Amino acid sequence: MKQLTKAEEDIMKILWEIDEGSIVSILEKLPAPKPAYNTVSTIVRILEDKGFVAYRKEGRIHIYIPKVKKTDYSNQSITKLVDGYFQGSFKSMVSFFMKKNDISISEMEEAMKEINNEEE
Repeated sequence: MKQLTKAEEDIMKILWEIDEGSIVSILEKLPAPKPAYNTVSTIVRILEDKGFVAYRKEGRIHIYIPKVKKTDYSNQSITKLVDGYFQGSFKSMVSFFMKKNDISISEMEEAMKEINNEEE
């Protein structure tokens, strides 16, 4: 799976949120200052070329649909982060973020409880 630029990822986040939409509906969700219609259209076409987006026609309008699930892209991005910066060690990554963000052991235990509850 290819990596996305920041602009491409911003568009994908919107499509994942709304499930499907036209360029206009994507533009409505973007924060100000909003890019031009043509800019968003170009980014969506790039996403289509990369295999992230498909479309269907409704009259003259294209409705864009994510082809890649957000969880699949997130998993791939996390794996790339862990492999690239932490030699494949998830433990090293967690340790780094705990130190960097001054997270206490009790906060980490609380997070682990939440994770375990979600799995059940």
